[in-house]
Amino acid sequence: MRLNVGRIGRAHGILGEATIEVRTDLAEERFAIGAQIETDGHGKLTVVSARVHNGILLLGFEGINDRNAVEKFRDVLLFSEVDIDEPGFAEDDYHVLQLVGCQAYLVDGDLLGEVTEVLNLPGQDVLSITTESGEVLIPFVRQLVPVVDINAKRMTVIPPEFYESEASE
Repeated sequence: MRLNVGRIGRAHGILGEATIEVRTDLAEERFAIGAQIETDGHGKLTVVSARVHNGILLLGFEGINDRNAVEKFRDVLLFSEVDIDEPGFAEDDYHVLQLVGCQAYLVDGDLLGEVTEVLNLPGQDVLSITTESGEVLIPFVRQLVPVVDINAKRMTVIPPEFYESEASE
């Protein structure tokens, strides 16, 4: 499946390097030297240099040798072919697309709603679940999402307000 793994930011220096907004957990693999990365309308780019400077990934691409050339690629999205069914590093590693569409059930078995989005926030990922009464946001942590069955597209969730009331009893 073709997935967005990054976005080219502003030029860095005069030799054609660009800052990269990383949108993948596997940056070392996706942006390795020699990797070919698809773009949205600009063909494929081949990575010829990769380094981290002050916490920001900087990439150089084949045929792009100066600041002006790389500025033409600013805000271009970068894509890779990704097998979303490939096992993760840990048992509870999931790809966002595996979670979207899952039916979220409460511990008592009642249907809460459907996961429509996964928000990647700095603290943790948050599930956006569409219910009959609106949107419910649940942090994607084991205490609040104890069971995930990707094959059945089903999960068990404990909304934070329920979890907090149980803990105070």
